[in-house]
Amino acid sequence: MIRQLFSPIIILILFAVTTLGFQSCLEDKCDAKRTYVQFNPVYLKGPQFRVDISATQARPLENPGKIYVYKNYLLINELREGIHVFDNTDPNNPVEVSFIEIPGNVDMAIYNDNLYADSYVDFLTIDIQDVQNPVLLDRQTDVFNLLGNDPERGYLVYYNETDITIDIDCSDVRFDNGWFGGINGGIFVDAETASDGSASGNAGIGGSMARFTISQGFLYTIDSYILKTWNLNSPANPIMVDEEQVGWNIETIFPYKDMLFLGSTSGMYIYNTQDPANPSYSALFQHANACDPVVVENDIAFITLRDGTRCQEFTNQLDVVDVSNVINPKFIKSYPMDHPHGLAVRNSILYLCEGDYGLKVFDVSDLENIDKNKLDAYDNMNGFDVISLKNDLLLMIGSDGFYQFDSSDPKNLVQLSHIPIAPK
Repeated sequence: MIRQLFSPIIILILFAVTTLGFQSCLEDKCDAKRTYVQFNPVYLKGPQFRVDISATQARPLENPGKIYVYKNYLLINELREGIHVFDNTDPNNPVEVSFIEIPGNVDMAIYNDNLYADSYVDFLTIDIQDVQNPVLLDRQTDVFNLLGNDPERGYLVYYNETDITIDIDCSDVRFDNGWFGGINGGIFVDAETASDGSASGNAGIGGSMARFTISQGFLYTIDSYILKTWNLNSPANPIMVDEEQVGWNIETIFPYKDMLFLGSTSGMYIYNTQDPANPSYSALFQHANACDPVVVENDIAFITLRDGTRCQEFTNQLDVVDVSNVINPKFIKSYPMDHPHGLAVRNSILYLCEGDYGLKVFDVSDLENIDKNKLDAYDNMNGFDVISLKNDLLLMIGSDGFYQFDSSDPKNLVQLSHIPIAPK
């Protein structure tokens, strides 16, 4: 499972620094072992990642992130390192073409042969008419908000995760906490608690975990709390024309008709794009604190909520919401799931990634009985995100690699190909 940390970490750090300490020793003492996930901050200065963009020979998948489809190309993010490019003309045999090195890259979108990508805090425009010879056209610096900037150490770009076991005294104030502050800005989290898009014109297609999306000739990007709108009248020179502070912990963006659906850890925000240059707030559907991608079909939103370190503890479930009136979305029903991640819906068939529990397929034509209409399940693979295409091609990425299926019979998906991750 791929996890990223955003503003909750900063909150935890401030809380830890101001409130945590050690209690005085008690007469009755005991020791115990606790296993934690330690999050160590990684700092980089601008010159370390503000380098020219180049393509190298194709390389194996190691830590795959998000997926994107453009023309006959398949793009797979290698977390914070760049983008794998495959010729997917034959889904039975995707052919490696190149690897585009982009330090700090997580998200992408493409319009008229221009690749838009993040590079930590920067926003890049890259000409990919020749995917083996990409050309960096523009770099706009300090566009995205990450985790902070230290004058001496540079940008706090992410946290490394390490499982550690420590001895701790039962009288320690940290004994029953799910987390506590460490040295050098590190954070420990209790290991037991850490556990298709649409496109228009000459744009590509991303998954439900996307943070970049293109609609009506505009690019929309989100970071942890800001929605930015980019005019693509000149695709090689995107211009930011609007910036909206949405809320905290915004994670995903999904376009539907003239609306944007933003998934956050606290709810689903709906923005109206009737004026695509100036998205306006319509509504917020709130839920308990949980990770939250969303997809929409036929005015019905499907939202997955799951527990995990960043998302705190919460029941794993699928929420179904009527968004026919975007000013007043109506909750329909929740269904328990194992550990839901990304999802896609097409023609009332829902494809739902369940992390280590694989992929599940549901007929959602009866919204009140989705749990009774599970068509199939594949539990021998890891599912992070999925894209359903019009040609009955289903694409899925997970921690064990990339899969393609023929979904013409949703009761019996046929695996066409698998690109595994490199052996460790």
